[in-house]
Amino acid sequence: MSKEIKKVGRPTNPKSKRQIKLTEREQKREAGLLKRGRPSVEGSKRQQVMAAREAKRAAGIEVKRGRPKQVKVEATTEEAK
Repeated sequence: MSKEIKKVGRPTNPKSKRQIKLTEREQKREAGLLKRGRPSVEGSKRQQVMAAREAKRAAGIEVKRGRPKQVKVEATTEEAK
């Protein structure tokens, strides 16, 4: 009894535009040349904020995230009068 693996699904055409694009993308990924996403702009407000945050982390300062928690003060009976 031989253990042959039968390929399932549609056969791929290696000369199709999609397959060529996928192989080029894979080659770029292996070479480290695949660029994804929107490029960052040096000197933008967002980059300055991120650099300042990273500098604080490097200095050992605690960096808090999000909106500060609202402190609720319970009214006493004398203040309510």
